[in-house]
This record gives sequence, C-alpha cells and structure tokens, in this order.
Amino acid sequence: MNNQDRVVTGPVDMAELARRTIRRTDFVPCTQAFIDCRTPGSDRKENYAMIGPGVSQSPGQVINLREPHGFNIGAAAMPNGVTNSLHMHFTAEVFLCFRGEFLLRWGADGTDGELLLREGDIASIPTWIFRGFTNVGPDDGWLFTTLGQDRTGGIIWGPSVLREAAGHGLYLSTTGELIDTVAGDPPPPEDETVRPITGAQIAALRSYSAEELRRRVATPDDLRWSEAPFLDFRLPGGGARLAAVIGYGMTEDRFQEPIVHNPHGHSVAWLKARPGAGMSRHRHGASQVLMVKDGEWEVTLNGPGEELPVRLGPWDMLSVPPGAWRSLRNAGDDEASLVVVNGGDGRNRLEWDEAVVKAAAEAGDALDPGGYVAPSALVPR
Repeated sequence: MNNQDRVVTGPVDMAELARRTIRRTDFVPCTQAFIDCRTPGSDRKENYAMIGPGVSQSPGQVINLREPHGFNIGAAAMPNGVTNSLHMHFTAEVFLCFRGEFLLRWGADGTDGELLLREGDIASIPTWIFRGFTNVGPDDGWLFTTLGQDRTGGIIWGPSVLREAAGHGLYLSTTGELIDTVAGDPPPPEDETVRPITGAQIAALRSYSAEELRRRVATPDDLRWSEAPFLDFRLPGGGARLAAVIGYGMTEDRFQEPIVHNPHGHSVAWLKARPGAGMSRHRHGASQVLMVKDGEWEVTLNGPGEELPVRLGPWDMLSVPPGAWRSLRNAGDDEASLVVVNGGDGRNRLEWDEAVVKAAAEAGDALDPGGYVAPSALVPR
C-alpha cells in the first residue's frame, strides 16, 4: 500500500466524510500556478489542485485535500484560444476532458504530432515527452488531470517557455519555486535558476507518432463496457457497467482488458448505471476517488447500522478511505456516469459484504479463486 492512505479499521464519521467530499463549488482556481502565467496566450488559464499539490509551482495554490493517495488530481480550465505551454512530466499524466475541445500537441517545439480531445475523451500522455494543449472549442474548456505518485518531481518546461517567461520577469528556482521579479522577488543567482534543456538532451528523448499517441486515447467510441464487471451484476442495487481505461483496476470480469496497460501508479475507469443501479456494499485496501461526470449519485460509507450517505452531483468528487465499506447508486432519473480512480498498478481485489455474497450465490454467481465472476456451482466452496 505504498504512498496511499492508512487503511480504515472502523466506521468513517461525519467529519471525515465532509473532509473527503469535494464539491464543484469547493474548487479554487490559481492563475499564477506556472511560469507561463504572463505569456500572451497562456495568461488566462486557471489551475486547480483537488487531491494533492500536483505540479503547481505557486505557494498560493489552494489544495482541497492534501492526504497522500498515491496519485494527484487537479484540473486546467481555459477559455477559447488559451494555451497550456509545452512541458514534460516524470510521472504519468492523464487528461480527462469533461468539457470542450483541446488540441494536444507534443515534441520540444510542439511539431511532433497533434490530436484533438473532445468531451468524454481520456488521454494518457507518455512520460518524458514535451506536451501542450490549446482550447480550440467555442466555450470555456475543462480538463481534469490525474498524475502518478504523491511526489511527481515537478516538470521540465520547453526552452522557449523559459526564455519568454524571463522576458516577463519570471524565473524558476532549482528547488521548483516560482520567482516573480516584477512582484519584488530578488533575481535568483544563475546557479540557482533552472536553465533550458539543451539541444543534445532534447535529441536523446524518444519521439512518438500520432498513431502511437492515438492508442493512448480512449474516446467514448473506444470504450469496451462490461455488463458483468462485478459479483453483484444480477442483484438489486448492483448492475453497474464498467469500462477499464487505464489498468485493470477493480474489474471482476476475467475477459475485460484496459485500453492502456502500462503502469501509472493508479487505474482509471468509467462506471455507468441506470437509475437505482450501482454497486452493492464492498471494500478494498487501495485509495479511491469517485469523480462524477453527470447525473446524481449517492455513496454510502460504513457497514450495517452505521451507514453514512452523501449525495454527489456533476463534477463533485469523493475520496473513499482504503478499507472503508462503501456502496454507490445512481440516485437520478437517467443513466449516469462517473470516473473511478484507484491507487496502485495491480488489480484492486474487492471484498463484498456477506449478504451480497450470499445473494449472488443464490442468483448463480460467485468469485473464483482468482477473484473473477464465475458460476457458483463450479466454484469450490
């Protein structure tokens, strides 16, 4: 359970539930999170940090929940025409497009390739390549991001980004702090200032074709939904559908494979349910964040007699402690979807409430020794 929350051994109380519930109205933007905050064309973007600090370089960045999860979750909000400058990450970066259209480009000068991300797309960007993106949609766009690990190591900016920022009085210290000489910060000594990456260093980086990057994008048309991803797929209150995007996560369908396989430090999946359907009471030992895309969801923590429910609307998110019992259902009138982010690179093996196991067995289903749904009549007791 590296870099994840401590495992809960007792019921979650109201204060802890409130601390871990992050409403859309709780998001706080930072307009000076990065060194390009004065660069024309990049100066109107907003950065958000919901789970962990991410790669923000601003000491004023508001972080909704600092608890280590083994991953970070943030967002970039950008009006039409605004650009996020070319930069490179050391750990996984995943874009979840919740609104708008973004033109993604990569390479040290942004000319190695381009892809268009639309609402509902999820894109995993390889580490150690420069990437940037521009909102090309007609409205304000919104990209949620998940970043691998608790400590991401920060980012490396493209050479042109650092040079242009210096023209606006902004520098980056070797310890990752943003230095603003226009605001009165003393100019940093040269040996304590991040210098642009060299041409030789750039030449040593791997390049990626548009075809290679496209294989790391999951559009709604690419998703492979499992109708029986969990033990409770036939039960009242169960019946959720799952599409694995990054990693195997918590699927119990032995035939289900993710679109992106390589380790990220976390898994990402879509979950959908009809009104009244969802997932019955279960738990697992990894950190988990539920991010609502649309509809209204009710998540209930704890076991029988100690249930603690919370309602989540569009773009709300909940951090569920490792080891806590939880169930979820679509509390709206239409089919609804959310994103599930689980910590770790392996499968998250679920433990189901005894009542769920019994009801599933009566319906003809059980988990085999590998943790996959199978005919109960064939599974050893």
